[in-house]
Amino acid sequence: MRYVLNRLLLLPMLCWAAQVGAQSAEGDGTLQEGATDPVALAALTIATREAPPFAFKDADGQWSGIAIELWNQIAEQNGFDFHYTELGLTEMLDATATGSVDAAVAALTITSDREQDLDFSHPFHTSGLAVAVPHRSSNLLAVIARLMSPGFLVVVAALLALLVAVGVLIWLAERRKNDQFCRAPLSGIGSGLWWSAVTMTTVGYGDKAPMTPLGRLIGMVWMFSGLIAISTFTAAITTALTVNELDTSIKSVNDLRSKRVLALSGSTSDSFLAEQGVRHRTVGDLPAALTQMAEGKADAVVHDAPILRYAIAEAFAQQLQVLPLVLRRQDYGIALPPDSELRESANVALLEIIRSNDWLRLLDRYLGTEH
Repeated sequence: MRYVLNRLLLLPMLCWAAQVGAQSAEGDGTLQEGATDPVALAALTIATREAPPFAFKDADGQWSGIAIELWNQIAEQNGFDFHYTELGLTEMLDATATGSVDAAVAALTITSDREQDLDFSHPFHTSGLAVAVPHRSSNLLAVIARLMSPGFLVVVAALLALLVAVGVLIWLAERRKNDQFCRAPLSGIGSGLWWSAVTMTTVGYGDKAPMTPLGRLIGMVWMFSGLIAISTFTAAITTALTVNELDTSIKSVNDLRSKRVLALSGSTSDSFLAEQGVRHRTVGDLPAALTQMAEGKADAVVHDAPILRYAIAEAFAQQLQVLPLVLRRQDYGIALPPDSELRESANVALLEIIRSNDWLRLLDRYLGTEH
């Protein structure tokens, strides 16, 4: 009888202990056996947009590119289930800021303004804003124009004056004791000019040579000086005959003020030009901007350097080119909603990926040796 009474008294205590244990397990945030992480439970929505070579659709409609392959590897390492959704640049940033999507993956520049509304991963690629311009063609008229340019004519005149000066000096030193340099000024200076020219070019026919000590001293000094003179003249000729295909009139952002400049609406290039006070027009996408410039409706397009190079190589190789000018450094990252639970795990995987040789090979495949 006492055994039965003990069991009856112990039963309420066991029920109370079980209830407290269940509440404790529910409140401490730990996952019980068989439970699932909320991040991995639902499929993630990843926003992206066309920005070759970082994000673009292939022939089968599947997303490819540097940023896409990076996210695919991050998701694989973390076991994320996800799907891509295509949005415009502004819509993509807004959706990420409000948490409507779980991340934005494309060529997204990390800026202070965007950082106020978004969280970003560690940078995975560093580039800069560049300028694309029309391709200058090489032709005979262009070569002739450069040969007749004031700069080249000044170099020719300076060289001729130097040759005449050396010719006069050698004639003055040799005219009385060397029959090779006639005493008559006109023919004598002519002989001196001939000697100075063949000496400078290291041809040295030997038909005329100084015989006096002063003349030989002048000749020795001129031999060494002529090497410098001919190098300078050769460089000037090379510059004139090799038509520079780059638009050298644009050497800094200030040179854009007198040009018809295009930028993508809402892009970092749009913001940069506005900050610099450069008047420009905006278009919806890069192919439209490049097409307008190829048709002569614009003088320059400002955009991300690797994206410009890729787009021009694909469709405008013979018409447009990118100048070797970086207007502002850019760091690309993955955009995340504020306080996103994905940030830590995504960053860990990202840092492991970009330090690998496979990442370098990926960049080589899409960007060549210019990354």
